[in-house]
Formats: sequence, structure tokens, C-alpha cells
Amino acid sequence: MSRSGHVKPLILASASPRRLDLLGQVGIKPDEIIPADIDETPMVGESPRALAGRLAKGKAEEIAKDHPDSFVLASDTVVACGKRILGKANNKAEAEAFLKLLSGRRHSVYTGVSVIGPDASSHRVVKTVVKFKNLSAAEIADYLNLDEWRGKAGAYAIQGYAAQYISSINGSYSSVVGLPLMETVNMLKGCGYHA
Repeated sequence: MSRSGHVKPLILASASPRRLDLLGQVGIKPDEIIPADIDETPMVGESPRALAGRLAKGKAEEIAKDHPDSFVLASDTVVACGKRILGKANNKAEAEAFLKLLSGRRHSVYTGVSVIGPDASSHRVVKTVVKFKNLSAAEIADYLNLDEWRGKAGAYAIQGYAAQYISSINGSYSSVVGLPLMETVNMLKGCGYHA
């Protein structure tokens, strides 16, 4: 038996503290955290939805192959404006360009979730539509100076300072943070995991 009382351990294939916090919110504590290291480069012509699904599944498979008797949970979030994928900004200038693109318009956030268990697996992508208000040059400058944009898809964190710029959200809030909780819990249960 593992520490949390179920026979098969749960491995979170992500180093994201946000995903760990979200799982804790619904009473799930992974037994291990083993971040998957895969190439996250989009394929030529790959849609944002397909990319999110492929990366989540790839991360889960990468860890599951060495842990066949565990449940492996992996996730990946892709921000897209139309068909344009907005990854993690490499620098302040790129983050500024992303924010100018998002200003005053809707964009889509796709979060792929994969669960691979000893006897079953489940994969899905959850789409949420987020709308930013029109951002002034001063608001963009303020946000960039905070450094919150670093390491975030689309150069913003919905659960942080940027929350004040979001006028509407249609879909799963937790998915935009990094893990759609309702779907994730149902997938884990469906694969035989019970916290």
C-alpha cells in the first residue's frame, strides 16, 4: 500500500506547482512527482488542440513506460489566438507582443489531460475561451514589470495579477490554471484510481 492508502501509486508527470495545488484542492496527493522531458515543438500544421493532446499523452507515456504498476497523470496547456499558438514567451518583447495580441479579444486555452493506469488509460482535451479587456500601454508595461509572464503559456497567469484584465471566461477556470479538475477526477476514477 502507498502512503495515501490506495494500492497503486499516483505519479504526477509535471513539475508545475499550480497543478499540484489544484489536485490538493480536490484531495488528491500524488505519491511521486516525476516531470516528463519531451520535445514540445509543434509539428508543421498542427492545431493547438492536437498539440495539447499530443504533449499530454507523450508526457504520460514517457513516465508510464518505466512505471507500469502506477497511475500516471500528465497535462499540457496551449494558448492560441485563432490558429496561432502562443507558447511561453522567451523574453519581455515577445511577452509584450502576446499581450497586445490578446488585448480586447477572445482566445482559446486548450489543456490536454492524460491518465495511464495499470489496466486502463484516458486522454482528452478541454477547451476554454477567455476574453481580455482592452489593455492600455501602461497596463501592459505594469504587467511586464512584474515578471509574472515568465514561464506561462500566452505570457499570463489567470490566477495572478492578470485576473483583473479578464472580462469573461467560458469553460473551465481550473483548466486555464493548468488542470481541468472535474475532467481529471473523472478520468482518474474511470481508470480505477481512487484517492
